[in-house]
Amino acid sequence: MAHTNSGNEGTQDNAKLLWIGVGVGAALGVAFAVSRRKRDRWYAAKQISRQVADKTSDLAAASKDIVDRLRIIYGESCKVVEEATELWSRGRKLAGV
Repeated sequence: MAHTNSGNEGTQDNAKLLWIGVGVGAALGVAFAVSRRKRDRWYAAKQISRQVADKTSDLAAASKDIVDRLRIIYGESCKVVEEATELWSRGRKLAGV
């Protein structure tokens, strides 16, 4: 009878190995299926939105810098226009027009 028990234990070990193999195979199959699933058409848009959201503080700082530079340019251009107007008036007076 001792021989029968060892054969029975071998069968149980084989059954355990079979179930472990089935479990590992199923896990690999699910992992492969998930990695190969078709992405929806909005996937790229969602990724870009996430990237923009991550860079919002950088974008705000760059925008503020641009606005500050535009203020300086506008102020300087107003000065140039005023000076050009004065020069035009002086030129007209000198020409006697």
